[in-house]
Amino acid sequence: VWLERLGLAEHAAAKPRRLSGGQAQRVALARALATHPRLLLLDEPLAALDARTRLEVRAQLRHHLADFEAVAVLVTHDPLDAMVLADHLVVVEDGHVVQAGAPSHIARRPRTDYIAHLVGLNLYRGRAAGHTVRLDDGPSITTTEELTGPVFVAFPPSAVTLHRDRPTGSSARNVWHCEVAGLETHGDQIRADLTGELPLAADLTALAAAELGLHPGATVWATVKAAQTHAYRD
Repeated sequence: VWLERLGLAEHAAAKPRRLSGGQAQRVALARALATHPRLLLLDEPLAALDARTRLEVRAQLRHHLADFEAVAVLVTHDPLDAMVLADHLVVVEDGHVVQAGAPSHIARRPRTDYIAHLVGLNLYRGRAAGHTVRLDDGPSITTTEELTGPVFVAFPPSAVTLHRDRPTGSSARNVWHCEVAGLETHGDQIRADLTGELPLAADLTALAAAELGLHPGATVWATVKAAQTHAYRD
């Protein structure tokens, strides 16, 4: 049954040496799930799979783990696997637990630069006084939240708008002068790595990047609306 669920029924009689790395990985999954264990340890269960098979097996594994009545512990370096397969995350950096909680909570409120990178957010630390957060090593960020004391501020690269010249008449409360440090393809977008007043990542279309004439060393103005930031307590 498990071989069928994982797309391996036609290989049921195959010798182990005849299986590809991905097929062998799925056999290991089937063998583990077939015993109905009380504790299931999955160590990088999708690591050896190609992109298409990984997508299919991830969906199947998510379905089976949802019905799994015992405890399953998943170890992975892939943030998508963690977010899709787990209902509780424990993030370990340099041998220390740095954050734990529901995937949605961690994705919205990362507490380290590493986690922010995994979930795709720009993250800063500072001290709030009302709607203004003075960063520890940079300028201020205006937010919609009204807080006091040490806080984090996060916003996605998609919230950043780039301009050749300092914008006038913009509704964005946050404006910084930056320099393009690098450009790379990010899905169907271009991700710009910016330095300057506030180091940050910005996503824009290839057309927008061309119209702005972006290249390493180019200077731009970056804006972010207060409503697109998220401040939360340290």
